[in-house]
Amino acid sequence: MGIKDKDLLTMDQLDRKQLELILNTAREMKTIIKRDIKKVPTLRGKSVVTLFYEPSTRTRTSFELAGKYMSADVVNINTTASSVVKGESLKDTGMTLQAMGVDIVVIRHSMAGAPQLLGQYLQARVINAGDGFHQHPTQALLDMLTIKERLGGFAGLKVAIIGDLLHSRVARSNLIGLNTMGAEVWFCGPPTLIPPGLEKQGVRVTYDLEEAVSKADVVMMLRIQLERQKAGYFPSLREYSQLYGLNKDRLALAQKDCLVIHPGPINRGVEISGEVADSLNSYINEQVTNGVAVRMALLYLMLGQKGE
Repeated sequence: MGIKDKDLLTMDQLDRKQLELILNTAREMKTIIKRDIKKVPTLRGKSVVTLFYEPSTRTRTSFELAGKYMSADVVNINTTASSVVKGESLKDTGMTLQAMGVDIVVIRHSMAGAPQLLGQYLQARVINAGDGFHQHPTQALLDMLTIKERLGGFAGLKVAIIGDLLHSRVARSNLIGLNTMGAEVWFCGPPTLIPPGLEKQGVRVTYDLEEAVSKADVVMMLRIQLERQKAGYFPSLREYSQLYGLNKDRLALAQKDCLVIHPGPINRGVEISGEVADSLNSYINEQVTNGVAVRMALLYLMLGQKGE
């Protein structure tokens, strides 16, 4: 059994059974990452292209390592040094890759819907590595893997997601996945950074950080995108940190074994204190390892042995 659809574009595509398959496969893939020689022949002869129109360190590198650990041929395309700067359209870039015999394209784009558009033109499979403010399914999957490994499951867990929810594709993807698996999701942030109508999507909304963190099993802090400060969504970074920053005292309101996670990169002293980021509750670095494992699992399920 593999991924049902040709492309992985949104978390909405994945039902509970598919999510469990991906997470269980990813746990097996972690054994490869821990070996001295991190190499298996699973995807030998397969080609993977990462096509990133936005900056990335963790996602792009983890996809590259995931492919190489399974012996795929991986090519990274830096769009600032490609024909894109000459005006080549996304469709034409995709068709060029198709003509080269690519098996899978991993794309990050600033425009919502770009991965879906690309997938319509390609026989190759497409993975969404983040599109605008829309979705980032592989980030949600690695977050869920971290939660499952540490807490055993999702049913009945309180997961508080805190920060810039208006612009967060990570929050949107996690909400869908966590709801599917039976967790109780809370969103918290300044009123200017929380989109309206969230209650209809099965999420509890509060503007009070202490209420969100109280008795939480998982606290996910979102990066405050410093460029948003120019738009005036909140008065100052100092005030934001005072009202919505996670520090040791606020974390004490959560469950004792509460997981603190963050999609990265973190702004120490803004959305999270250095003391919390480096505490035993923090699994931020483990998320990075799980990111490689999840992306190995997806490449395997979408390419290896026809998904079997």
